[in-house]
Amino acid sequence: MTDAPDFLKDARALLSEQGFTTSSTWYHGTSSALVDAIMEQGLKRSGDKALKQAAKETMATIGNSYSESIEPVFLTQSKELAFYWAEQTVRNRLVRFQGEEQPVVLAVTLPEELNAKVKPDVGAASLLLVEEGEQFMAYLAGIYQTNNFDAPEIDLMKADRLEYLNKLGMAYYDADISASCLAVVTD
Repeated sequence: MTDAPDFLKDARALLSEQGFTTSSTWYHGTSSALVDAIMEQGLKRSGDKALKQAAKETMATIGNSYSESIEPVFLTQSKELAFYWAEQTVRNRLVRFQGEEQPVVLAVTLPEELNAKVKPDVGAASLLLVEEGEQFMAYLAGIYQTNNFDAPEIDLMKADRLEYLNKLGMAYYDADISASCLAVVTD
């Protein structure tokens, strides 16, 4: 896992004792291989269709059924955290597809009425119980410590919904997001 490039390091401006502040701009981490389609079609729930199809084919090969669930669009208020998830997307795709893919962070600017529909991702509790979640928590702790804050301590079973948003930077939007709301974050 690498640190986010300097132009994505925004935690210094976003972090406080209460966690990450929010605004009408959110961020989504993805792979460079998906950017053209996303910028044309928008962010779609359930995301990477090619990766889902590969998983479905693998399950069929070994004789298991695969039922695809509809997942929301995952967002965060920090470019640094979106970079982490972009790296995960690239890593997951490279297991199935050959090519040169890079992590990309998208800015998602929603109108006020849509911004109100962004919700804390309390479903992330299950993710945080597995190794991938432990890696995220270590990355998150590093961001907090770099910015002179103690790493967040959160009891996943008793945490208030807003702790997932404020302390962990985990949010979702349960609808597709129009390409007109998106921009690639560059230097």
